[in-house]
Amino acid sequence: MNTTPIDWTLVATIAAPILALFVGAALDRILERKARLIAYYGHASVFRLTNPPNATIHTHSVVIKNTGRKPATDIRISHNFLPDNFNLFPDVEFTRVNLPGGGAEIRIPILVPGEQITISYLYFPPITYAQINASVRHAEGFARGITVVPTPQAAPWLARIAWALLFIGAVAVIYVGFHLALFVIARLRA
Repeated sequence: MNTTPIDWTLVATIAAPILALFVGAALDRILERKARLIAYYGHASVFRLTNPPNATIHTHSVVIKNTGRKPATDIRISHNFLPDNFNLFPDVEFTRVNLPGGGAEIRIPILVPGEQITISYLYFPPITYAQINASVRHAEGFARGITVVPTPQAAPWLARIAWALLFIGAVAVIYVGFHLALFVIARLRA
């Protein structure tokens, strides 16, 4: 069996730019200073008042957070129908703008990185949750809608143990990978 030796210089010449491309793209994604909005639509509720006037009230909320590394500007929360009774918490500067097509927007000038606001709505039948919100966007694009599932939190001591085991496992993988690479290089040279 005739085997030709591998020209590692050629392999490195070809692989280096490809590897640099992927590493550069990953670093750019991680370190990029960009605003990123997420929106979470909270639980819709119905309250049936038992005391006069025996009314029904609907409510829900929208949580908006800037998870990016740059301030989000010109935030627009669009509504097919914007009830008169809504509240922003914590208190931030906003304007209500009626749209030509009949809807309305809540406009917020800026959300700094890490800032989170909650908009709570209170409205009456026949209006329902699905008829109110349309979209959330800002100067750099649309907010990403997320689904939140309630999850019990682990005890702090358990989280520390998990992080320690993760660190030990990572060190072990690096150690085995290094010795495997040394073994392969020794076999190739032999």
